[in-house]
Amino acid sequence: MLSGSLTLPVQRPCGYALFAHCFTCGKNSVAARRITDALSAHGVGVLRFDFTGLGDSEGEFGNTNFSSNLDDLKAAVSFLREHYQAPQLLIGHSLGGTAVLAMAAQEPEVKAVVSIGAPFSAGHVVHNFEQAVQTIARAGEATVDLGGRPFTIKQQFLEDVAHFDGRQLAGMKKALLLMHAPTDRIVAIDEAEKIYHAAKHPKSFVSLDKADHLLTKPADAEYVADTIAAWSRRFWSSAVIEDTPSALEKGQVEVAEFDHVLTQRVSSAAHQWIMDEPVALGGGDRGPDPYEHLLAALGGCTAMTLRLYATRKQWPLTHVEVRQAHGITPIESDTIIDEVCHEAGGICPMCKQELDHAP
Repeated sequence: MLSGSLTLPVQRPCGYALFAHCFTCGKNSVAARRITDALSAHGVGVLRFDFTGLGDSEGEFGNTNFSSNLDDLKAAVSFLREHYQAPQLLIGHSLGGTAVLAMAAQEPEVKAVVSIGAPFSAGHVVHNFEQAVQTIARAGEATVDLGGRPFTIKQQFLEDVAHFDGRQLAGMKKALLLMHAPTDRIVAIDEAEKIYHAAKHPKSFVSLDKADHLLTKPADAEYVADTIAAWSRRFWSSAVIEDTPSALEKGQVEVAEFDHVLTQRVSSAAHQWIMDEPVALGGGDRGPDPYEHLLAALGGCTAMTLRLYATRKQWPLTHVEVRQAHGITPIESDTIIDEVCHEAGGICPMCKQELDHAP
């Protein structure tokens, strides 16, 4: 069974994307999380998952190969299609990019593909452990060090990756965004050139300047994420809900079940946000729980009242901070709320006392 993480936007998703991580990486890499967050902020639901034998997914890595990676991708697409909506965007990092390029043509709903630091052929990955190739040929397998972790590579893996050389790109017929760093030391820029020439238009290339292959620097990952979010906007099937006038009037709030679990979508006339419960209570922990919303409302009213009162009195109040906490009395089982206010500024003690009793 594969382990995945589906990130949904606050508003109703305008579409879905599927992210394939790099060789021996995982769904929680810096690049995966940044790209997911950026797309989610633009109204896109993003599914990222661990390939078989990696991260939290079941299976033995040594028994996997590029073909099984493609099967995993197809299973992830099927999951989205059956439970939500088929993805319109495929994103792949490194060998994950090669994988999405290899299978994109088989998914009719996919409109666009993004490859990040991807090699033209799957066999390129062998250079990561080329010193062990002879041992694998002789013994059938070998344990190699990849990124400081041991992995078993078998002969069947070498034979499988040799069959995928990028020739399928000519028939992909999907929009392509190709992103690669000229100084990439893991996958040379020549690989991006091969992909670009093999693919048909529409296609675009974005240089990642001095970014490293794994996009470990937050600024590089953020740049990639924002670029993908902006480039892919034209491919979504419907407008983001932010662009749609709200049916609610000022003063009305709607709370609706979201994703058939405890997660709730809260809407007002001009805003939308998520309410949820912690995972331990059966929720998805995607937003504050009901009590936290209650405390925030009370604390917000207090802070705003103090600000308005000080402004009317022309007092030099520079900052207001309100901290709320709730508990239950052990005897009566009544809910109690504690509130602590901190006010900063050159306010005299008498003024501060008056402020603390402001209506």
